[in-house]
Amino acid sequence: MSLSIDDVQRIARLARIAVTENEVIESHKQLNQLFSLIEEMRSIDTTGIEPMPHPQDMLLRLRDDVATATNRREAFQAIAPAVENGLYLVPKVIE
Repeated sequence: MSLSIDDVQRIARLARIAVTENEVIESHKQLNQLFSLIEEMRSIDTTGIEPMPHPQDMLLRLRDDVATATNRREAFQAIAPAVENGLYLVPKVIE
């Protein structure tokens, strides 16, 4: 597949992009190179090749899920203006 100059101008007009003649010519060249690369990749026979879930099939070392911070809930609630049953009380803002 390749695009013509008119196709590039039409795409620019539909996208509401103002382009100069030089930009149209450069975009035309770049888009056709991209389409050539895509066609080249499509022509490769990939039967029997399984897709990779990730380009680097490796496992990451995970740390143990252990709480490291101390529980300071009482210290924080001691300085709160209003607390009830371990919950912060806030004023009602929606009537």
